[in-house]
Amino acid sequence: MGFFAFFGSLMIGGLMGYLFERWGITHNGIIPSVLIALGAVIVVFMLRVMFHLSFGSPGVDAIIGSAAALVLIPTEWAHRRRNRRK
Repeated sequence: MGFFAFFGSLMIGGLMGYLFERWGITHNGIIPSVLIALGAVIVVFMLRVMFHLSFGSPGVDAIIGSAAALVLIPTEWAHRRRNRRK
């Protein structure tokens, strides 16, 4: 059961990273946004397993964790830096 929950959470996290980039919420690029979201999902899943901290189901944890990481990473700073080079 935990095996499927973990990989399902990773799939949701990757989808969230892709959607945040496509919707224009972040300006990292698709691959960095997906990697940031996947890292956040792994951290939230480990918190869930080790300390029994969760917001609900593993899917909800994945959505909240990936969205929080994508919002907290300084995306606007990277966007401004990238535009300055052009």
